[in-house]
Amino acid sequence: MSPSKANTKQNLTVSLDRQIIRKAKLIAAQQSTSISELVARQIETLVGENESYEQAKRQALAFLDQGFHMGGKILATRDELHDRHG
Repeated sequence: MSPSKANTKQNLTVSLDRQIIRKAKLIAAQQSTSISELVARQIETLVGENESYEQAKRQALAFLDQGFHMGGKILATRDELHDRHG
């Protein structure tokens, strides 16, 4: 994605309960910002956290696929350990 497209903003319409909007206005005023900016920051945080989670999940699954060597020596194969003929 080119830098100019990455920074292009688009409007979003959200319907909220009037009491929530009233409280959000107070929070926005306390933080010297707008409700729109509050919502934008929360969504950006949510998306960032989700991307971080997905990346960590991919890394964890890759580690599991590789397996772990816990030390020691392997004395028998799985088939030898589970040989039911003896």
